[in-house]
Amino acid sequence: MTKGQIEAKISEAVTKFEREFMGRGPKQIKTIIVEDLIIIRLIGFLSKSEQKLAESNHGVELIKRVRSTLFENAREYLESLIKEVIDVNIISTHSDVSTKTGEKIIIITVDEDLEKRFHKQ
Repeated sequence: MTKGQIEAKISEAVTKFEREFMGRGPKQIKTIIVEDLIIIRLIGFLSKSEQKLAESNHGVELIKRVRSTLFENAREYLESLIKEVIDVNIISTHSDVSTKTGEKIIIITVDEDLEKRFHKQ
């Protein structure tokens, strides 16, 4: 598979993860592989009730805490989905949400330069 095909497959896997564990998928998703990083950007992932809750500082803190806890509890499943797409050892997985923009970023660090793998093909 090409780099673009792998990125698309990872986006599909993350969308599946979001639907199954977070309750809904994003409106848009984009995955970019840069050396040993997999960067996933999700846009429009907050529910309508979360958007309303995000109008207060307390609501923002609550959303971030709940989303972070849900993500941490399901991290192994997400990593297994990624490994099904591209057989690679995952070193770490990081995630953060912006209630202001309705955006979520997931960054996965792996143990090899994936771009070199694609150049060999």
